[in-house]
Amino acid sequence: MPRPRKSLINLSDTPYYHCMSRCVRRAFLCGHDAQNHKSYEHRRQWVEDRLLFLAGVFCIDVCAYAVMSNHTHVVLRINKQKAEKLTTKEILVRWHKLYRGMLLSRRFVNPAEQGELSDTEIRTVQELAEVYRSRLYDISWFMRLLNEYIARRANKEDECTGHFWEGRFKSQALLDEAALAACMTYVDLNPVRAGLADSPAHSSHTSIKKRIEARKYRKQPRRLSPLADHANNRLADELPFQIEDYFSLVEASRHLFQHNKPRRVRCETNAIIIRTGLCDTDWKAMVCGIERDFIASVSRRKLVLIQKRCVNHT
Repeated sequence: MPRPRKSLINLSDTPYYHCMSRCVRRAFLCGHDAQNHKSYEHRRQWVEDRLLFLAGVFCIDVCAYAVMSNHTHVVLRINKQKAEKLTTKEILVRWHKLYRGMLLSRRFVNPAEQGELSDTEIRTVQELAEVYRSRLYDISWFMRLLNEYIARRANKEDECTGHFWEGRFKSQALLDEAALAACMTYVDLNPVRAGLADSPAHSSHTSIKKRIEARKYRKQPRRLSPLADHANNRLADELPFQIEDYFSLVEASRHLFQHNKPRRVRCETNAIIIRTGLCDTDWKAMVCGIERDFIASVSRRKLVLIQKRCVNHT
């Protein structure tokens, strides 16, 4: 029986979550349909654009993403502190980018009309803004506004109705830095794993490609949670990994999924791996087992339990 969403997403445990949505139809979300010889590749851009748009509205940071042929992966960070600092007007301006809003809220953000509101009307708007504030750091609302938008647009293009996604999205809590690094790497390497690209730099519609392209100009990609770069000033809300360390870790890990190019993956000298305390074998087990071995949460402790269970069964 599925667990309630509120029991899967708990800020007291972690702000980081891996969310997956899978298409329910035979027809692709993206890619090429061999039966009707139709291409849906343009829909990858729909998903990427919508995802990054929502990242600019919600107080939820996008750490990693990959848009595949019939499913999507996103690693998100709930930024409750950011939401708590927003003023009533800032909340309403953000929410009005998603919905038209109530007449009172539209009057409140209009400088020409705000002064005409009564104290009772202002209190009503402030109470409404608090409801919106909680939604702006709610992953369920974020994923709903991502998936519903894509479903409506795809249904319109396909001239049909009905469900587009397999129920609700699935989520995994990433409970420590090892889990976060492994899950981001797994998501960024999904096109390599699927045989759609031979390297991270050629993995279209992924966060790793966007980061690599931005790095050419010594920049951080817009709307993506930044990686640490202490050569420049420290950025707010940056991830706990250095850019070059993360790039080298992803590059080394891609050989885990290239079965036609067998090669021992050596990551033990990477600063991220050293800090998390994982050996090469543990790293491989964690990255390759993100979806297969872990269910509601991912952590180094759970990896140890899985490994002990495997030993007992042999």
